Amino acid sequence: MKRCIALFALLLTPTLAFAHPGHAGAGLLSGFSHPFSGLDHIVAMLAVGVWAARNTGLKRWLVPTGFLAGMLFGGALGLGGYLPGFLESAVVASSLVAALLVLLAVRLPLAWQVTVAAVFAVWHGIAHGAELPAAAAPFGFAVGFLLATAALLAVGLAVGSLLRRGERWLGASLTALALSLLGS
Repeated sequence: MKRCIALFALLLTPTLAFAHPGHAGAGLLSGFSHPFSGLDHIVAMLAVGVWAARNTGLKRWLVPTGFLAGMLFGGALGLGGYLPGFLESAVVASSLVAALLVLLAVRLPLAWQVTVAAVFAVWHGIAHGAELPAAAAPFGFAVGFLLATAALLAVGLAVGSLLRRGERWLGASLTALALSLLGS
Protein backbone atom coordinates (compact mmCIF):
# COMPACT_ATOMS: atom_id res chain seq x y z
CA MET A 1 0.00 0.00 0.00
CA LYS A 2 2.80 2.42 0.91
CA ARG A 3 4.49 1.69 -2.42
CA CYS A 4 1.31 2.55 -4.33
CA ILE A 5 0.94 5.82 -2.47
CA ALA A 6 4.60 6.62 -3.08
CA LEU A 7 4.21 5.82 -6.78
CA PHE A 8 1.11 8.00 -6.95
CA ALA A 9 2.99 10.88 -5.29
CA LEU A 10 5.91 10.39 -7.66
CA LEU A 11 3.59 10.60 -10.65
CA LEU A 12 2.35 13.95 -9.42
CA THR A 13 5.81 15.47 -9.18
CA PRO A 14 6.18 16.64 -12.80
CA THR A 15 5.21 20.15 -13.71
CA LEU A 16 1.91 21.64 -12.66
CA ALA A 17 1.64 23.38 -16.02
CA PHE A 18 -0.46 22.12 -18.86
CA ALA A 19 1.07 19.20 -20.71
CA HIS A 20 1.49 20.98 -24.01
CA PRO A 21 4.90 22.63 -24.17
CA GLY A 22 5.88 21.47 -27.67
CA HIS A 23 7.97 18.54 -28.75
CA ALA A 24 11.29 19.19 -30.41
CA GLY A 25 12.39 16.02 -32.14
CA ALA A 26 9.20 14.23 -31.11
CA GLY A 27 9.34 10.46 -31.34
CA LEU A 28 8.74 7.46 -29.11
CA LEU A 29 10.47 8.83 -25.99
CA SER A 30 8.93 12.26 -26.38
CA GLY A 31 5.50 10.69 -26.83
CA PHE A 32 6.02 8.50 -23.79
CA SER A 33 7.09 11.39 -21.57
CA HIS A 34 4.34 13.72 -22.74
CA PRO A 35 1.45 12.40 -20.59
CA PHE A 36 3.67 12.64 -17.50
CA SER A 37 4.51 16.28 -18.17
CA GLY A 38 1.20 17.80 -17.18
CA LEU A 39 -1.14 17.45 -14.26
CA ASP A 40 -4.22 17.64 -16.50
CA HIS A 41 -3.33 14.39 -18.25
CA ILE A 42 -2.14 12.65 -15.09
CA VAL A 43 -5.33 13.45 -13.18
CA ALA A 44 -7.61 12.33 -16.01
CA MET A 45 -5.83 9.04 -16.64
CA LEU A 46 -5.44 8.10 -12.99
CA ALA A 47 -9.07 8.99 -12.30
CA VAL A 48 -10.35 6.95 -15.24
CA GLY A 49 -8.29 3.98 -14.03
CA VAL A 50 -9.57 4.29 -10.46
CA TRP A 51 -13.15 4.67 -11.74
CA ALA A 52 -12.73 1.57 -13.94
CA ALA A 53 -11.60 -0.47 -10.92
CA ARG A 54 -15.21 -0.49 -9.67
CA ASN A 55 -15.93 -3.05 -12.39
CA THR A 56 -15.09 -6.71 -11.96
CA GLY A 57 -13.06 -9.20 -13.93
CA LEU A 58 -12.21 -8.42 -17.52
CA LYS A 59 -14.89 -5.70 -17.58
CA ARG A 60 -12.56 -3.43 -15.63
CA TRP A 61 -10.25 -3.27 -18.67
CA LEU A 62 -12.95 -2.07 -21.05
CA VAL A 63 -13.02 1.48 -19.68
CA PRO A 64 -9.23 2.00 -20.07
CA THR A 65 -9.44 0.37 -23.51
CA GLY A 66 -12.16 2.85 -24.47
CA PHE A 67 -9.95 5.66 -23.20
CA LEU A 68 -7.03 4.45 -25.33
CA ALA A 69 -9.28 4.17 -28.41
CA GLY A 70 -10.56 7.71 -27.84
CA MET A 71 -7.00 8.94 -27.35
CA LEU A 72 -5.92 7.37 -30.63
CA PHE A 73 -8.90 8.86 -32.47
CA GLY A 74 -8.27 12.29 -30.93
CA GLY A 75 -4.56 12.03 -31.75
CA ALA A 76 -5.45 11.43 -35.40
CA LEU A 77 -7.77 14.46 -35.34
CA GLY A 78 -5.04 16.64 -33.82
CA LEU A 79 -2.41 15.38 -36.21
CA GLY A 80 -4.83 16.16 -39.04
CA GLY A 81 -5.02 19.78 -37.93
CA TYR A 82 -8.21 19.83 -35.85
CA LEU A 83 -7.53 22.23 -33.00
CA PRO A 84 -10.60 23.79 -31.40
CA GLY A 85 -10.10 27.02 -29.48
CA PHE A 86 -11.62 25.48 -26.36
CA LEU A 87 -9.22 22.49 -26.30
CA GLU A 88 -7.42 23.36 -23.04
CA SER A 89 -10.78 23.94 -21.36
CA ALA A 90 -12.06 20.58 -22.63
CA VAL A 91 -8.93 18.81 -21.35
CA VAL A 92 -9.25 20.40 -17.91
CA ALA A 93 -13.02 19.79 -17.81
CA SER A 94 -12.55 16.12 -18.67
CA SER A 95 -9.94 15.82 -15.92
CA LEU A 96 -12.26 17.45 -13.40
CA VAL A 97 -15.28 15.35 -14.35
CA ALA A 98 -13.22 12.14 -14.28
CA ALA A 99 -12.03 13.03 -10.76
CA LEU A 100 -15.60 13.83 -9.71
CA LEU A 101 -16.77 10.44 -11.01
CA VAL A 102 -14.34 8.85 -8.54
CA LEU A 103 -15.19 11.23 -5.69
CA LEU A 104 -18.94 10.73 -6.07
CA ALA A 105 -18.56 6.99 -6.77
CA VAL A 106 -20.74 7.36 -9.86
CA ARG A 107 -22.04 4.10 -11.23
CA LEU A 108 -23.04 3.94 -14.86
CA PRO A 109 -23.77 1.01 -17.14
CA LEU A 110 -20.54 -0.34 -18.60
CA ALA A 111 -21.29 0.89 -22.13
CA TRP A 112 -21.73 4.42 -20.78
CA GLN A 113 -18.51 4.19 -18.78
CA VAL A 114 -16.59 3.21 -21.91
CA THR A 115 -18.25 5.99 -23.91
CA VAL A 116 -17.56 8.65 -21.27
CA ALA A 117 -13.91 7.58 -20.99
CA ALA A 118 -13.51 7.61 -24.78
CA VAL A 119 -15.01 11.09 -25.08
CA PHE A 120 -12.69 12.41 -22.35
CA ALA A 121 -9.74 10.84 -24.14
CA VAL A 122 -10.56 12.43 -27.50
CA TRP A 123 -9.68 15.87 -26.08
CA HIS A 124 -6.43 14.61 -24.59
CA GLY A 125 -5.59 12.88 -27.87
CA ILE A 126 -6.23 16.04 -29.89
CA ALA A 127 -3.87 17.90 -27.56
CA HIS A 128 -1.18 15.27 -28.07
CA GLY A 129 -1.63 14.98 -31.84
CA ALA A 130 -1.88 18.71 -32.55
CA GLU A 131 1.45 19.43 -30.96
CA LEU A 132 3.61 17.30 -33.17
CA PRO A 133 6.07 19.33 -35.18
CA ALA A 134 5.88 18.79 -38.92
CA ALA A 135 9.21 16.96 -39.03
CA ALA A 136 8.46 14.67 -36.09
CA ALA A 137 7.88 10.94 -36.19
CA PRO A 138 4.12 10.84 -35.54
CA PHE A 139 3.90 7.04 -35.37
CA GLY A 140 6.62 6.80 -32.71
CA PHE A 141 5.12 9.67 -30.76
CA ALA A 142 1.65 8.04 -30.89
CA VAL A 143 3.02 4.70 -29.71
CA GLY A 144 4.86 6.48 -26.90
CA PHE A 145 1.89 8.48 -25.66
CA LEU A 146 -0.40 5.45 -25.88
CA LEU A 147 2.06 3.35 -23.84
CA ALA A 148 2.38 6.07 -21.20
CA THR A 149 -1.39 6.53 -21.14
CA ALA A 150 -1.85 2.78 -20.68
CA ALA A 151 0.67 2.87 -17.83
CA LEU A 152 -1.16 5.72 -16.07
CA LEU A 153 -4.50 3.99 -16.56
CA ALA A 154 -3.05 0.75 -15.16
CA VAL A 155 -1.67 2.58 -12.11
CA GLY A 156 -5.10 4.11 -11.54
CA LEU A 157 -6.72 0.71 -11.95
CA ALA A 158 -4.28 -0.89 -9.51
CA VAL A 159 -4.70 1.86 -6.93
CA GLY A 160 -8.49 1.74 -7.34
CA SER A 161 -8.43 -2.03 -6.85
CA LEU A 162 -6.35 -1.71 -3.69
CA LEU A 163 -8.54 1.04 -2.27
CA ARG A 164 -11.92 -0.54 -2.93
CA ARG A 165 -13.44 1.26 0.02
CA GLY A 166 -11.06 4.20 0.29
CA GLU A 167 -11.21 5.58 -3.23
CA ARG A 168 -13.26 8.59 -2.17
CA TRP A 169 -10.28 10.29 -0.49
CA LEU A 170 -8.35 9.69 -3.69
CA GLY A 171 -11.28 11.13 -5.66
CA ALA A 172 -11.20 14.18 -3.40
CA SER A 173 -7.46 14.58 -3.96
CA LEU A 174 -7.79 14.21 -7.72
CA THR A 175 -10.70 16.66 -7.74
CA ALA A 176 -8.66 19.21 -5.79
CA LEU A 177 -5.80 18.80 -8.26
CA ALA A 178 -8.16 19.18 -11.21
CA LEU A 179 -9.72 22.29 -9.64
CA SER A 180 -6.24 23.77 -9.30
CA LEU A 181 -5.97 23.62 -13.09
CA LEU A 182 -8.96 25.93 -13.57
CA GLY A 183 -6.89 29.00 -12.81
CA SER A 184 -3.99 27.96 -15.04
